[in-house]
Amino acid sequence: MAWDERLFDLLDDLEGQAEALYAADRDAELADRSRAEYAAVTLAARLMASVGDEVTLDVAGAGRVAGELQRVGPGWCLVAGGVRQWLVPTDAVEAVRGLSGRAIPEVAWSPVARLGLGSVLRRLADEGAPCMVVTRSGTRHDVVLVRVGSDFVEARTVGDEPRSVLLPLGTVGAVQSDGT
Repeated sequence: MAWDERLFDLLDDLEGQAEALYAADRDAELADRSRAEYAAVTLAARLMASVGDEVTLDVAGAGRVAGELQRVGPGWCLVAGGVRQWLVPTDAVEAVRGLSGRAIPEVAWSPVARLGLGSVLRRLADEGAPCMVVTRSGTRHDVVLVRVGSDFVEARTVGDEPRSVLLPLGTVGAVQSDGT
């Protein structure tokens, strides 16, 4: 073997090593980018990708809520099971089963889907229909929603002696209403 062949073999070997190092660095960088991108995915984005699917939520105070995931907004989701609907603040969700592996970022949502929990509660108040509010501690209130403030909902109890009750939004685990 001539010296020029040995030189070309050496250069080929060095080139192969450089390509292998580049591929290893690229793979590590792609993995880092993938982890960084996934860190920005929200629960609401994962829920939005599963609208129309059957899901099961474990909700603080309310327990297990199962049914079709019908709507999602920033900070809330709506699950329909039978003739009842459950409005659930996402920060009351302890676990979710049945979600798609995909996510839909909030920038891709329709303007209606960007309405917050307060807007949905105001709609329920406008309807004036009885509902059950379950707090995260498990207390159940059979009420009609009256008004919604920035961080609370005002309701009137259902029964012989209706009374006003104020519920801070941070204590609401779920709101059950008739599916309308």
